[in-house]
Amino acid sequence: MDAAMDVMTRNEWRSATVEKLCTAANLNKRYFYESFTDLDGLAAAVVDDIADGVRSATVAAADAAAQEPLEVQAMASVAAAVRALVDDPRRARVLLGGVAALPELDAHRTTVMHRLTDVLIDHGRSVHGVELEKDPLAKVAPAFIVGGTADAILEFVNGGVDLSLDDFIAQLATLWLITGNGAAQVARARIPRA
Repeated sequence: MDAAMDVMTRNEWRSATVEKLCTAANLNKRYFYESFTDLDGLAAAVVDDIADGVRSATVAAADAAAQEPLEVQAMASVAAAVRALVDDPRRARVLLGGVAALPELDAHRTTVMHRLTDVLIDHGRSVHGVELEKDPLAKVAPAFIVGGTADAILEFVNGGVDLSLDDFIAQLATLWLITGNGAAQVARARIPRA
């Protein structure tokens, strides 16, 4: 999967072959076919592996900080998600940037990103209250946060953000708090009073 990630981040996936990937990974083709049916299966597995790592790190951080103030929870969750991606920038580029010229993989990546958004929605329900989920902001805010965070992470790994990693994470966590708390405040104000 490491060799596949290299090829994917270099935008060479269209010219990839099982033979080339196996050569790069020092594996024989038999090993490949014991694990994957084809290159599309490998590409999907790479995306799934990255997303699983982000999800696991984020959920573990959120669980560990569950009894802390919301600001600490946000910082822990954002730090875990960001570090899971930027510690190996290829992971960010594959999951968040996609792989050029692969519509099927892009559709799969979109589904995976929706699953990650669902993790944020579930956490938001526990923090801000289930009653707010009927407000339209509950549908828009998570996608806004995840999409904006994804773009910011790509800018960071591509050298477009002139901040240290810790400062970058702190700014993202602040934006998550502003957006989440602001959306919850507006949603609460919209609840009809009895």
